[in-house]
Amino acid sequence: MTVKECYEIMKGDYDDVLSRLRTDERIKKFLMRVPDDTSFVELCNALEKKDLESAFRAAHTLKGVSKNLSLSNLAYSSSNLTEALRGRTEYGDDIEPLFKKVKKDYALTIACIQML
Repeated sequence: MTVKECYEIMKGDYDDVLSRLRTDERIKKFLMRVPDDTSFVELCNALEKKDLESAFRAAHTLKGVSKNLSLSNLAYSSSNLTEALRGRTEYGDDIEPLFKKVKKDYALTIACIQML
């Protein structure tokens, strides 16, 4: 699989990331670091404990990583979750569906990266 094909499957913005990182080799280098990033695991742990402040920080970090690499679907879903968690003190019914979408997008992203 090529880097461009990976981005197509993940519904990322290949042209955007290519305009910034300039080569497929550089894009791949940074993509390969995504599975080692701990923000998704931190998000899962924080939400399990209903620690909304930590969940917000983890979702915000995941959003940043995703945006920097133009992982559009994951960036969008993590951004929605980040905004839902911003300033929250209570766990609401809206959190679970947003988190479910992040999990789905994250799983697809990781699966594509592993196929590179």
